[in-house]
Amino acid sequence: MTQTTGSDFDFEEWALLAKTDTAAFEAKREEAIAQLIDGASPRMQPRLRGLQWRVDMDRRRSSNPLSACMNIFNQMWTSVYGERGLLDALHGFDCGPLPERSPADVLNLDRRQADHKDSRTYP
Repeated sequence: MTQTTGSDFDFEEWALLAKTDTAAFEAKREEAIAQLIDGASPRMQPRLRGLQWRVDMDRRRSSNPLSACMNIFNQMWTSVYGERGLLDALHGFDCGPLPERSPADVLNLDRRQADHKDSRTYP
């Protein structure tokens, strides 16, 4: 198995393979995805495999690549804004009101100030 990372990804090579040998392209794509998931922490691997399964099912059910892309795009936004999505999870981290802060003195740090008490000169 050859590992494909973001730094050695050759778009032209993948595009040519997709145009000339779709079976080889799919095999290479599945291998790259499997390597990426295998490289994740063991705790995340089941979730990543489940997500990839959902993406693959959307691709199979879709009538064309654009439709698949739109379905996956909508799936992503649903996972952010939908019920029990990322936004709901972030709102669940309510830690209560922020502690009160006491007022602070604000110091003028402008070095060009004319009444500077220090005798040194500043640029």
